[in-house]
Amino acid sequence: MPQPYARARAALAVLAVDPEGVGGLWLRARPSPQRDQVTGAVAALVLLPLTRLAPNVGDETLFGGTDLAASLVAGRAVLTRGLFATPRAIVLAMAERCPVALAVRLGQWLDRGTGCLIALDEGAEPDEALPPALIDRLGLFLDLDGISAHLPLDVADPTLLADARGRLPFVTVPDEAIELLTATAASVGIGSLRAPLQALAAARAHAALRGAAAVGDEDLRLAVELTYAHRALPQSDRADEPPEAEPPPPDDRPDDGDDTNSADPDTMTLPEDMLLDAVRAALPADLLARLAAGRAARAAVGTSGSGGAKKGNRRGRPLGSRPGRPDGQSRIDPIATLRAAAPWQAVRRALQPGATGLLIRPDDFRLRRFQELSDRVLIFAVDASGSAAMARLAEAKGAVELLLAQAYARRDHVALVAFRGTAAELLLAPTRSLVQTKRRLAGLPGGGGTPLAAGLQMAIEVARLSRGRGMTPTVALLTDGRANIDLNGLANRPKATEDAARMARMLAATGTPAIVLDTAMRPQPALQTLARQMGAAYLALPRADARRLSQALSGALEAA
Repeated sequence: MPQPYARARAALAVLAVDPEGVGGLWLRARPSPQRDQVTGAVAALVLLPLTRLAPNVGDETLFGGTDLAASLVAGRAVLTRGLFATPRAIVLAMAERCPVALAVRLGQWLDRGTGCLIALDEGAEPDEALPPALIDRLGLFLDLDGISAHLPLDVADPTLLADARGRLPFVTVPDEAIELLTATAASVGIGSLRAPLQALAAARAHAALRGAAAVGDEDLRLAVELTYAHRALPQSDRADEPPEAEPPPPDDRPDDGDDTNSADPDTMTLPEDMLLDAVRAALPADLLARLAAGRAARAAVGTSGSGGAKKGNRRGRPLGSRPGRPDGQSRIDPIATLRAAAPWQAVRRALQPGATGLLIRPDDFRLRRFQELSDRVLIFAVDASGSAAMARLAEAKGAVELLLAQAYARRDHVALVAFRGTAAELLLAPTRSLVQTKRRLAGLPGGGGTPLAAGLQMAIEVARLSRGRGMTPTVALLTDGRANIDLNGLANRPKATEDAARMARMLAATGTPAIVLDTAMRPQPALQTLARQMGAAYLALPRADARRLSQALSGALEAA
């Protein structure tokens, strides 16, 4: 039997026995017959009412609110109970688009232990992933790659599951099992205490399925495969660990012949390194890298290809309605307005006996709100002076060209500022035209002085104009840092350095994110100082080619 298929069967069986203990299932799969099999099995096996939700669900659905129709008929407030009022299993569609506010609400509900969540992650790109608040609370993970739709997911006999649920409260856990699970979580970079608790719940559920009275080696191995692998950090992301202590000297005392491990098959005999091997072998080799990319994207201020979030009243992702006065510009939310007015109808009719119809007051009006993500514009300020041309201009142009292709794929805008000689020039206003941008970049000549201050001044102006058009600007400065032309176009190195510092502080005052890439053969201290004045990240890549320059700058841009 294929290993991914066996792991899927085991995960569904554990979820069916103790859904509240493991929290739920993170199911990463595009819509497919395989996913339908898994969700169908969950609906059949988990003894909880199943409800499907979309990422734009409102608080009234979750927590309850006013039943509009019943309130209008009764003339008083008739309240409804939300989904969180009773234990249930919730299936969250398009979970990779789950907003932070909904993730927090679902996380608080899961912490109460009154249900489980099945998050359907349909992300097509590595940077599309669940919010960290949900990843930390969903104990099980399944990626349906490698599972054939022709293999039915016959998880377990319903009678066997019922017997396992009955045995679950009586399954005991050896103390060394808890120590092993905690040490293994720390070894793979998991800092949350929820992971060992959910692994323990999975181990107890599996032991109950086996009919065992205590958790054994087989249960621990399966539990770490199911609950740790998707949370483990790549080795490069972990903090430097202290060297391991010297092992204690061997005990020279004679063996008394008491072999306790052979007496009980459920006694813990599994060393920690075997659990670590189980975690590493649980999932495909590239999955940790893909999940790490999703974590990095969620940690960044903005996701790829999007700028800042703006609240408005015309278009975008719907948000909750808020009280307000109609002004001819905002959209009225009629349902929310009626819901606010319904509980007061009886009181208002008593005060106005002759009134007919609905009595709506100005305080009842609710206005629609939307959240719109602004377009992002990447402003490349490229040093084309003589010093840069002799050193790294070719690599810098190649790196920018690669980044332009990525920006075009994400539908970002791109602007290109070049500074050389005695002034800076806007070669390309913010655009999405990849062909035009590559043509301007290829025709960029090198030579002359380094008017660094003029380049920063031009980038500030482009950022200001872009912000006025509703875009979110980010400045990427590629230079070797040897400023020698001041803002007046004169060769005056001290004045040029002073002008560049003044422009850097001005850019920082605008709050525009920025990145400084030092393209000199040796890192320049003056450029590090300039980056601090700009409030920008500083990257020194003295021996990188165009592709490495592009990768480093792309990562810095995503975190900016």
